[in-house]
Amino acid sequence: MAAVSSTASSPARQPRAAARAVGRYRRWHVNTVPVQEDDIWMMTYLDVFTLMLVMMIVMLAFAGPGKGKDGKSKDESPAAAAAASAGPVPGAPPAAAPSGSIVPPQPNATPAQPEPPKPTPKTLNGFELDKLGSDIEVLMNDDAVRFRISTELLFESGNANFAAAGQPALDKLIPLLNADPNLRLVIEGHTDGIPIHTERFPSNWELSTGRAAAVARYLIEHGIAPQRVQASGFADTRPLGSRDNPVDRVHNRRVELTMERPSAEKTAR
Repeated sequence: MAAVSSTASSPARQPRAAARAVGRYRRWHVNTVPVQEDDIWMMTYLDVFTLMLVMMIVMLAFAGPGKGKDGKSKDESPAAAAAASAGPVPGAPPAAAPSGSIVPPQPNATPAQPEPPKPTPKTLNGFELDKLGSDIEVLMNDDAVRFRISTELLFESGNANFAAAGQPALDKLIPLLNADPNLRLVIEGHTDGIPIHTERFPSNWELSTGRAAAVARYLIEHGIAPQRVQASGFADTRPLGSRDNPVDRVHNRRVELTMERPSAEKTAR
């Protein structure tokens, strides 16, 4: 009988054991599938907040510095306010635009500067000496006026024949030389130190004298009184520069015309 009772009660205990096993399984088992949370609304909220912050910064930039109760800017000093009320200073650089302003700065009106006076042309007996050109150098002092012309312009090389521009250069001087007939006209011929040996000009003495005589003859033929004229040749004895420098030799070759008072008149002075 005891054996039968034990056998009969075993099926009733089996469900309880199974339930306890399931409970222990649920207590220690962790579900590997995470629970999905719906947080998409947070991204939209952050976007709206960022947009509002950007708009606020832009509005503050356009607004500029605020003003106090007296209508002055908060960051404006009393000195700056006084300078602003006085207006722009003539000749001062244009003021910079306020911070954050989109209006470009307006340049201050610069007063018109008076034109510098034009240089008075140098004249002699009513003639403007600047019209003689750069080929004729004019040297003036109290008792004489000297006209210096390069023989490169007046004469052919190694000769006393006029070059193409020689006679036109002298034509510019004739009205000026005739303006005061009481002045004596001294014509001097000068050469460089390079020797010359030709049938017509055995040395630089003959060449310098022949060139001075050619200028004197041309001026007399065009209205200069012959009693006023004196012609001389000095060869290379009165150089303006070095005899060995090619550039200086060009300056040494020249004809000089000097208008001066007669010796008796200079002595009386």
